[in-house]
Amino acid sequence: MKSRKAEDLRGLTTQELESFVKESEENIVRLRFQAALGQLDDTSSIRTLRKDVARMRTLLTERATNGN
Repeated sequence: MKSRKAEDLRGLTTQELESFVKESEENIVRLRFQAALGQLDDTSSIRTLRKDVARMRTLLTERATNGN
């Protein structure tokens, strides 16, 4: 799984970012469940998704504090 770059995320609207955060968090739950069952091949995908969510939340926070 390839991570999203902050440059690419800055071009998205706030609503798109919020929907990506929600979708990614749901994927993290699914991946954790698969990992617990031993069905997950690429365990690094959980870490990648967590970092993407953090990146998106940082952008959302920046937008909220800057008033954009």
